[in-house]
Amino acid sequence: MNPLNSQPPSTRHWKDIPQQVRHRAMSSGGRRRVLLGVLKTAAIIGTLAALAWGGAGVAAALHEEAGPASPSGPAVPLHDLVLVTDGVLDQAWLARTLAVPKGTSLMALDLFQLRTRLLASGQVRAATLTRNFPATLAVTLTERLPVVRLQVQDAADGPRTLLVARDGTVYAGSGYDPQLTETLPWLAGVKLQRQGGAFLPVAGMEPVADLLAKAKLEAEPLYAAWRSVSLARLESDGEIEVGTKDAIKLIFATNEDFFRQLANLDAILDAARAQPEKVLREVNLAVGGQVPVAFDRPGPPVPPPTAAPASKGPLFTGFNPP
Repeated sequence: MNPLNSQPPSTRHWKDIPQQVRHRAMSSGGRRRVLLGVLKTAAIIGTLAALAWGGAGVAAALHEEAGPASPSGPAVPLHDLVLVTDGVLDQAWLARTLAVPKGTSLMALDLFQLRTRLLASGQVRAATLTRNFPATLAVTLTERLPVVRLQVQDAADGPRTLLVARDGTVYAGSGYDPQLTETLPWLAGVKLQRQGGAFLPVAGMEPVADLLAKAKLEAEPLYAAWRSVSLARLESDGEIEVGTKDAIKLIFATNEDFFRQLANLDAILDAARAQPEKVLREVNLAVGGQVPVAFDRPGPPVPPPTAAPASKGPLFTGFNPP
């Protein structure tokens, strides 16, 4: 017996039987999902490519625009100043205030320093400076409006007139029509303080500005006769004194409605005109219901030489507004 052939034959398994298997066909929904996946992938790739192309274009444009200002490229001198303002300042004032040396390039400008120069005038409340390449500086200003005027005495310059805005800022003013500034009342009852080369703001100007604005808007004939406004009693009593061109002292309360006080004043002045023999000197509108009114006593006839002169004094009475 041959030992090589002594092993029995191996048992065959069913898996060893060759079979013909037909793969299952893909459904229409599956094909649709595959197609959508391919399209999404293509869209993402296209978007990334577009962003890369756009970024390269922007970088190239910035490099090209910044080229003239680079140390190796030619510097373009400042050519134009463009002014946009809500007030009265003009191009000549802007050029004089900025005082940019001739030949200075746009990128060499110190915008912070230039803005500081504009605000130092006091007339400018806000300023925005923008570089417009290649050689234009655009300046946008917001200006203060004057509420009153005051006169100061300088040892070097002598007497000069300054303006005061609603927020108390004191400034010289430029470009205003003299017909406007000459109608502003004079400010009294304040003591100016300096800090450096400028005056500190005047405290308490907001109620004064409200009173003057209300009078100018609602009672223009009354406002036209106002010559001065005093803050002497504002802090202690909450009152504003107004002096008229006819030497009448008017007292307003800051804690009362200005319109009602102006209406009472108008009625009192009408009643005083009906009594020409009396000279109105003071109207206190700050006490509420019954308004104290002061008249000057009419002067007596000329006395004989030996008679003592009669004294004049205010005669106080009450007035009930309608």
